[in-house]
Amino acid sequence: MTATTAEAPTETDALIDHILSRYHQTHRSELPGLIELAERVGTVHAGDPQSPKGLAEALTALGREMEEHMAKEEMILFPAMRAGGRPGIEHPLAVMRADHDDHAEGIEQIREMTDNLTPPDHACGSWRALYAGTDKFLDDLTAHVALENDVLFPRFEQG
Repeated sequence: MTATTAEAPTETDALIDHILSRYHQTHRSELPGLIELAERVGTVHAGDPQSPKGLAEALTALGREMEEHMAKEEMILFPAMRAGGRPGIEHPLAVMRADHDDHAEGIEQIREMTDNLTPPDHACGSWRALYAGTDKFLDDLTAHVALENDVLFPRFEQG
């Protein structure tokens, strides 16, 4: 059990509330600023071979996927879970797990394009802040996915 899952509430409604407030709201509040910073750093350092070319686009794509995913959870999956689960819930759970796999690919792509978010020695403060913020964001997203995959979803899966 990770620290993230150890800190999570045990009761399902409380766990869903925790996911919504700790992760969904945090992702939605942090990502736009990271995208804006990535655009600015990319523009200012466009001539630098080590600049994070494509990072703003990768964050934007990941954010779009995440927003669709979180909306499906908020409108369909979580209400069904709060109602105790329904016959057929395994289908939306399978879709959510597939989305999580897509998020993991996006995280991997971002880490690869940025040397695992390690700024070069000559990076300016904005570039360093971008990488630190993106690292925190990706760590949060990874913890969010693990909490759903390992704690919440199994409560509603047969097996």
